[in-house]
Amino acid sequence: MKNVDRMAEWLETRWVKPAYAGGILLAIAICFFGAATNTMAGWLYVISGVMLAIVGLSAILPARSLKSLRVNRRPIQPVSVGDELTIELDIENPVDKSQNLLQIQDDLPFVLGKPVHTPIETIPPKSIHHWIYYQPAQKRGVYRWMTVQLKTAAPLGLFWCRRDRQVPATAFVYPTVLPLINCPLIDEIGQDTSPQFLSIDRRSQAATEGVTRTLRPYRVGDPTRLIHWRTSARLGQFQVRELETFTGGQEVIICLDSASVWNPEDFEQAVIAAASLYFYASGRQLNVKLWTALTGLVQGHRVVLETLAATYAGEDAIAVSPPNLPLIWLTQNPVTLTALPPASRWVLWMPSSTEPATPVNRNSPGIIINTEQPLQVQLQSPLR
Repeated sequence: MKNVDRMAEWLETRWVKPAYAGGILLAIAICFFGAATNTMAGWLYVISGVMLAIVGLSAILPARSLKSLRVNRRPIQPVSVGDELTIELDIENPVDKSQNLLQIQDDLPFVLGKPVHTPIETIPPKSIHHWIYYQPAQKRGVYRWMTVQLKTAAPLGLFWCRRDRQVPATAFVYPTVLPLINCPLIDEIGQDTSPQFLSIDRRSQAATEGVTRTLRPYRVGDPTRLIHWRTSARLGQFQVRELETFTGGQEVIICLDSASVWNPEDFEQAVIAAASLYFYASGRQLNVKLWTALTGLVQGHRVVLETLAATYAGEDAIAVSPPNLPLIWLTQNPVTLTALPPASRWVLWMPSSTEPATPVNRNSPGIIINTEQPLQVQLQSPLR
């Protein structure tokens, strides 16, 4: 049976496949032709000849009608999980003859959904048929597919012909972004009361406070102590020093430990948390970046969302390690918490009934996520 199906598939995609009526008509025509050769009856030759002519035309015309059709795909706008992708295709008939009784099928990836098809009664000469459909997106990811199938048995319905068109498609399904009202992970990053960090803080501030970054013309209200007298005398106008100020804590780096092995459900929660933290920090006018093991540091709303849509647990660690700055580390591996930079924060996913085998980093507070409780509430909870 598999060999028969394989043969039928080969005939339909490379030539034509007889429909039930076409197969019956071809068998009757052969029988009439055999009877004519035995009896030498002219009328049997005529009947068999007419039948074979109909069969021949029915086998040639479907492939010819599909040959001229062109298929173009419009760009697919990204959506978030739970929304619907809007997929649009243009089927163009560039010839002076209408094309009738077609079937179009878009071969979606199986993880996105089943193939979607629609009938088309007619496409007028030199016109375009616009097909739009909506596909629910239930899972985060980057979906790519190529094939659109054109199928017809016109004009007589005796033979089926199917041809593929390679029309590349890329659809981004972004993770959900939780609307956080407050988030101690972001609000308190860079703040640490441990003696080790306070000494680092003071050294950093002493090294940066008062260092001249650039000179600019004097403006009313500028302190006279900031005037750079030597340059002012040379240029003939007052020049004021702009001093470098210590801005530790204003840069936020959200790191997703994507190279580690994760529980699939926990990793999806971690991706949602990373997206939510990024947009919360961005809304507070912080210089926020995202780090993953594959891409390294990325910045920008669209780039970050596309990175989070494409990331997966256990991906190759190609990127360089995160910079030695305060960061927010999202992981399921408690061992990685011991090597965090000072003043960092962490989010650890662990089963509700399990305590970490390795003690968590007591020098950097964080959150242990309980998968049985809402993620949004936990991200807004105080650090531990």
